[in-house]
Amino acid sequence: MSEIESVGEIVTGGLIAGAVEPGAGGQSLTRDGTCLNCGTTLTGAYCSACGQKARVHRSLANFLHDMIQGLFNFEGKIWRTLPLRVWRPGEMTRRYVAGERARFVSPVALYLFSVFLMFAVLNLTGTMGSGPVTLNAGLDAAAAQERSEIAKLQIERKAAIERGTIVAAIDATIAAKTEEVAQLDRMRRGDLIEVNGIEQGEAPEWVRQAVVRIQQNPAAFIAKVQDAASKFSWLLIPLSVPFLWLLFPFNRRYHLYDHTVFVTYSLSFMMMLVIAGGLLVSIGVPSIASLLFFAPPIHMYRQLRGAYSLSRINALLRTLVLLIFSFVVTTLFFLAMLGIGLFD
Repeated sequence: MSEIESVGEIVTGGLIAGAVEPGAGGQSLTRDGTCLNCGTTLTGAYCSACGQKARVHRSLANFLHDMIQGLFNFEGKIWRTLPLRVWRPGEMTRRYVAGERARFVSPVALYLFSVFLMFAVLNLTGTMGSGPVTLNAGLDAAAAQERSEIAKLQIERKAAIERGTIVAAIDATIAAKTEEVAQLDRMRRGDLIEVNGIEQGEAPEWVRQAVVRIQQNPAAFIAKVQDAASKFSWLLIPLSVPFLWLLFPFNRRYHLYDHTVFVTYSLSFMMMLVIAGGLLVSIGVPSIASLLFFAPPIHMYRQLRGAYSLSRINALLRTLVLLIFSFVVTTLFFLAMLGIGLFD
């Protein structure tokens, strides 16, 4: 993906985020004191029925202002949302669920923007999709390593013969490694398919075709998986909500809506961590980026405790379970994206 396409992802994400924000309203001229969007009589700067602005300007400068406002939400929501999202995620989740909606960016808007920004930044910085290590290159490296070990064994065998030592064990090792090299070479050419010890003649046709497709063009397969992950990232929400519900089974105090808001805001924060990590790696400080690995469990704990009014021990125990659930959801999502990459 080019830099222009990456910037396009950011802009598209911002515009989609702005589109799903409630009460945004269209930008249309008005006349005769009525709103052209719904025809309601205007009594102020905004339509009382649909929220559309009463006075707008038809100029390029105004268009650019609207785009920037939709992208970064300079009206103030984003700056009220992000600090709470980072430092007091539980409080913000609780306040949003309780009805304090106008002050914050909605969960869906923040999630969509985070998704587009994450993939755009990772592609722009080269953290993802830049020169992936192909399967064939890995096979070549493995074969070269085996050949190097065979050469050392042959030298050892020659020395053993000169000492009069039995070389049967060395010969067996050389034979085994020679067969491994031959198998790697056949896999490199696509002649041999082996999955969990099942060779080409025994594997089902769809397995053979899938593995051959990966071997022939691993870079295209990786690109398909990345594209599927960006398009179907929304699947993380319905996959995660049932697991969060299991932390509070049959609790009438909390509803599926509450859990969905929690999950969506939490996923948005995790994607922001990925963005931060990608930027840190791109500027040459991967050691600092690795420290972000400790942020998710701390953030989960703080959000659980604040959103559901839990005690420290209760929140800690649920955080440990939630971490396991998160691993399961990530695995399911990853397997789904691999399947789409294989059979799309």
